[in-house]
Amino acid sequence: MRIMTSIVAGAAVCFVLSSAYAETAETFGAAYAKAEAANKKAGELRNQWTTTGAALKDAKKAADGGDFDAATNLAKKAEALANASIAQSQREDKLWTESEIR
Repeated sequence: MRIMTSIVAGAAVCFVLSSAYAETAETFGAAYAKAEAANKKAGELRNQWTTTGAALKDAKKAADGGDFDAATNLAKKAEALANASIAQSQREDKLWTESEIR
C-alpha cells in the first residue's frame, strides 16, 4: 500500500511539473509574440532600438535552453524597450515643429 501511495504521489508531482512547464512555455510564447509585434511597429516608425533586438535574441536563447522564467522576463523587457521607442517616435513626431527655425 505504501509503495502504491508513493507511485501515485510521484505521478502527481510529475503531472504538476509538466503542466507548469507547458504553462511557462505558453507564457513565454505570448510574451515573445507581444514583444515582436511592438518591435515590428517600432520598425514601421523607423525607430527600432538595437537593445530591443538584443533582448529578443537573449529571450529566444534562454527559451531554447529551457529557462522559460528568464526568457519570459527578457521578452517583457524587449516589449518595454520597443514600446519606449514607439513612444519616443510619437513624441518627437509632435515636437519637431517647435524646434523648426522660423
